[in-house]
Amino acid sequence: MAAAGNDAAAVPRRMSYVAHGGGGGPEVLKIATGDVPQPGPDEVLIRVLAAGVNRPDVSQRKGEYPPPPGASPILGLEVAGEVVAAGPQAAGAWKPGDRVCALTNGGGYAEYCVAPAPQCLPWPRGYDAVRAAALCETAFTVWANLFGHGRLKEGETALVHGGTSGIGVTAIQFAKAFGARVIATAGSPEKCQACLDLGADAAIDYKKQDFVQEVKTITEGKLADVVLDMVGGAYFERNLRCLRMDGRLVIIAFLGGAVADEVDLRPIMVRRLTVTGSTMRPRTTAQKGEIAAALREKVWPLLDAGRCAPPVFKVFPMAEAAAAHALMESSKHIGKIVLRVAEG
Repeated sequence: MAAAGNDAAAVPRRMSYVAHGGGGGPEVLKIATGDVPQPGPDEVLIRVLAAGVNRPDVSQRKGEYPPPPGASPILGLEVAGEVVAAGPQAAGAWKPGDRVCALTNGGGYAEYCVAPAPQCLPWPRGYDAVRAAALCETAFTVWANLFGHGRLKEGETALVHGGTSGIGVTAIQFAKAFGARVIATAGSPEKCQACLDLGADAAIDYKKQDFVQEVKTITEGKLADVVLDMVGGAYFERNLRCLRMDGRLVIIAFLGGAVADEVDLRPIMVRRLTVTGSTMRPRTTAQKGEIAAALREKVWPLLDAGRCAPPVFKVFPMAEAAAAHALMESSKHIGKIVLRVAEG
């Protein structure tokens, strides 16, 4: 293994991973065997103990979200485990035996995975592999979008759609921890209560209530400063109507379609609204490393203190990845779904 200062004999040449074949439904996910990846100059090789399951994994399995050039074709964008090897540029940051959680560029559903060293963070105090594996994809996304593009500040009001999704539960907790008021939407009374239990100031059942009218009522007509949206086209115009002067709409997914028809754009001009959004995967290592550094400074002390912990809804063995994806697509979960890859 081409890595500096590591015991190559301790790392096998072959590993098990979850293959998705030519794509399709959850049933295409099968255990396969392949070569252990080699860490690049700025990468670490991680023996994976647990891997988070996320919506982009489902999209990639379906063939709708191809990995960027050079990334592993294996599913999985976040892992927790132990460093077993490091490239020459990464050896100063992490050493074999370090327990890290990482935002990967792919390859997480496997016994071994590489990740750029700047995208790795230590396990928070008291965390096990499962909880650590539930952190990075949502933490990076929420920090970059809600606090970066959305510029959410203390004392402002955030409307968080999909409040019980992995992104939603993280957004609620982070926003509250940094002094914002949070209104969340969810699809059942049980899920609304879960949002309140996580710290949301109010929760709206979008299946039974008009969230625009509810936001007006809850805020006494003042509306929201930031909307964090993963629905897209189906919510676009209504999201604009939820925003106050100088409000920001941050779009991070298109579960309700990527096209918005017959939209009245006048509120953008009249109320000086900002419409923005982003995806995480195409960002450079340097950009992701900046987000990781901000998380380590601002958020990791909260996690070390026992705050903002990701709620883990269910843990599946890696061999049952198909069941994990079926649960994700059912939207019956509250919080994170995690694959256990190995004990440790």
